[in-house]
Amino acid sequence: MLNIVLVEPEIPPNTGNIARLCAATNSRLHLIEPLGFTLDEKQLKRAGMDYWNLVNWRTWPDWATFAAYLTVSGARQWLFTTKTDRPYTDADFQDNDYLIFGRETKGLPENLLTTSAPRCLTIPMANPAARSLNLATSVAIVLYEAIRQLSCRAPSAAASHQ
Repeated sequence: MLNIVLVEPEIPPNTGNIARLCAATNSRLHLIEPLGFTLDEKQLKRAGMDYWNLVNWRTWPDWATFAAYLTVSGARQWLFTTKTDRPYTDADFQDNDYLIFGRETKGLPENLLTTSAPRCLTIPMANPAARSLNLATSVAIVLYEAIRQLSCRAPSAAASHQ
């Protein structure tokens, strides 16, 4: 199972769409507070529609608490930012990886990017005038690349019966 982490998300429809994406892919969603909305907000529920009951999700009170959990679990992390040149396609994604995305308006904190530089990835954009992609779009692009990589490595059902 892959893990999607949203650090201090601000826009309810983005989080709702990402929750729907997590439901569809059996990925776990982690929401790092503070959130820019309440979890019972109408826009959030509308974007996720009737998928919230299918989402494996958890909130964390802050980055420090979540980071301590990651350290104890030894989980691999990938951080997504426009402030690196390393494309997401360079990553060798593995099951149980944590794909970490920042706030819509500011991205991930600079100190986090600095301490995690080897694990920072970006989604290349052909137009340098475009600042960034929508958060839900970015999550979908990266998540499906990770799923593609994992499915390419999985032994096929036919091979396992031979």
